Amino acid sequence: MPKTLLIALVFALAVTTTQAKRPNVILFLVDDLGWSDLGCQGSQYYQTPNIDALAESGVRFTNAYAACAVCSPTRAAVLTGKYPARLLLTQWLPAGRWDPDKHRMHEGRFLRSLPLEELTLAECLRESGYATWHIGKWHLGGAPFSLPQHHGFDVNIAGDDHGAPGSFFYPFKGKWKLPTTGEAIAKQAYSGGKESDYLTDCLTDEAIQLIKSHDEKKPFFLYFPYYAVHTPIQGKPELMEKYESVPKVKRQGKPGYASMIECVDQSIGRVLASLEQSGRKDNTLIIFTSDNGGFAGATSNAPLRANKGSHYEGGIRVPLIFAGAGIGMNAPDGIDLPVISCDLYPTILAFTQSPMRKTDGRNLAPLLNGFGEVAYDPDHPLFWHYPHYNRHPQSKPVSIIRRGKWKLIESLETGDLELYDLDEDLGETNNLAREKTELANQLNTQLADWKRSVRADPMTPNPLFQPESQNQNKKK
Repeated sequence: MPKTLLIALVFALAVTTTQAKRPNVILFLVDDLGWSDLGCQGSQYYQTPNIDALAESGVRFTNAYAACAVCSPTRAAVLTGKYPARLLLTQWLPAGRWDPDKHRMHEGRFLRSLPLEELTLAECLRESGYATWHIGKWHLGGAPFSLPQHHGFDVNIAGDDHGAPGSFFYPFKGKWKLPTTGEAIAKQAYSGGKESDYLTDCLTDEAIQLIKSHDEKKPFFLYFPYYAVHTPIQGKPELMEKYESVPKVKRQGKPGYASMIECVDQSIGRVLASLEQSGRKDNTLIIFTSDNGGFAGATSNAPLRANKGSHYEGGIRVPLIFAGAGIGMNAPDGIDLPVISCDLYPTILAFTQSPMRKTDGRNLAPLLNGFGEVAYDPDHPLFWHYPHYNRHPQSKPVSIIRRGKWKLIESLETGDLELYDLDEDLGETNNLAREKTELANQLNTQLADWKRSVRADPMTPNPLFQPESQNQNKKK
């Protein structure tokens, strides 16, 4: 046998062996799931036995954060490992709720699709030999050039530019009014299914089919961003009856919302069962998280303050669970170090033995492997920049730094500061900015330095602002 051919065969065998050892990866991203909306997170109302079992078998991060209080920026951070401010993708898409009369400031500029120049997690994994699948909500741009298939995914099922399905029931059609004009836009998240089908179940069927039919010799990355539990709040009637039977005083949220959460839990249980049936469970890394806090009208985020759209804890603190392949026996049951959406990118690259890329995120693998307990500095700062308005309660344009137990919020309208000790005041009720002026100023300086380093787009005064219209709006 010629030497060159022998070398080629040895190399091919080495690559095949290495890829066989690489874990499959499933990233479950639930839409608008609150920090306390799971049994393992303390809920006595929502029923999530499969997710709870996943947490029991793996590692739960108790200080995990979404990169933004609304969906699109967080999704961009997950797929690029970069802060939304660095990406200039800081608002949900397409937005359009700024009012020239009612808002004191011009919003910061932002992109309305994920740039093709960004190297996504899917592109990195595909280069490393992975099959890459997207099932569910995309919300990072649309046709003709910013869909999942344009950003590294071999398969795209139900991913488009819309942030919510037309309906969770077949045929999944509905309308959405543009905030700027009120024009009704037709949308349909998924074109499959049959009469009486429920969207979460259909997408789960698609995921299971991909897993069952896939060649075991090639690892896969399944990104499964659910449309649930986002509005419209539409639960299965049989599950809604179960939660409607609970006395109102004992409910954490709407029965329809509870039904949607249980349906997601059932979906995850079905996907995990398919892994076990196909013999892939032991070689699959499972990650579970949410894109922002729970919706104000659907659930209670207590003991956290506020909700989706707000950058108090209720809007940005989320569940985060790692389980399955690669999670070391010595890994702790729970980790209270502050982590953020950007950290998923380098962590997944580490687990899959893929080349590392420069990101804003930090590799959590040493913590999850049970080694390198001091590898993650608890005082390493996390940042947010949201130069926008939305209609969610307790929302306002802000920039934020969290360092250790301290969280500083800068109002981008007034420059006012809020400082909270999250170890002592998880509900953010006691503003210590005036009491601890030196610390507040130090953190604000560090926040300003970070904004300059990522070229965070600022807000500017709005000359068309009508103070009387704002006052009238408040009276309403």
